[in-house]
Amino acid sequence: MSNARAFRETLGLFPTGVAIVTTCGTDGERIGATVSSFNSVSLDPPLILFSIARNTRAYAAWAAADHYAVNVLPERESELSTRFARSLSDKWEGLAPEAGRGGVPLLREALAWFECRHHARYDGGDHLILVGEVIAHTARSSTQGRPLVFFKGKYRKLDEDSPRPTPSGIEHLLHGW
Repeated sequence: MSNARAFRETLGLFPTGVAIVTTCGTDGERIGATVSSFNSVSLDPPLILFSIARNTRAYAAWAAADHYAVNVLPERESELSTRFARSLSDKWEGLAPEAGRGGVPLLREALAWFECRHHARYDGGDHLILVGEVIAHTARSSTQGRPLVFFKGKYRKLDEDSPRPTPSGIEHLLHGW
């Protein structure tokens, strides 16, 4: 097994949520990609980050994007996640996204949206790390479902019926805020 493959499998032991990031190119074309590299950075100012592979077809659009959105997917949207993970499919077929700030498409299927404006970009090796300032966020009702999770190379579901107790008073230690 190659070192890169072994590294990827080891990373796969850390479960992540699944999101679709969206933006528009300079020609107005809607652009989207599935990511699991999404996380919070700061509460004040509100910052998030995700990364885009440098070899993606829409890399130049992402590198120049002034606005973008992170659409957090519910577990029932694994097919949508797979569609946006592929580079040569018509990702937007049959979808009617809402227009967000800066004109970015917001997926109606999402559990939550984070609408962002560009804050910073960093070299991340074979990826570009995009840091966005959250200018609006929307959380759907909890009745909309649970988040889609990726673990060990497969989509997974949370077992909401078996929560683990968390000692009180340590939330700031677990989440860094």
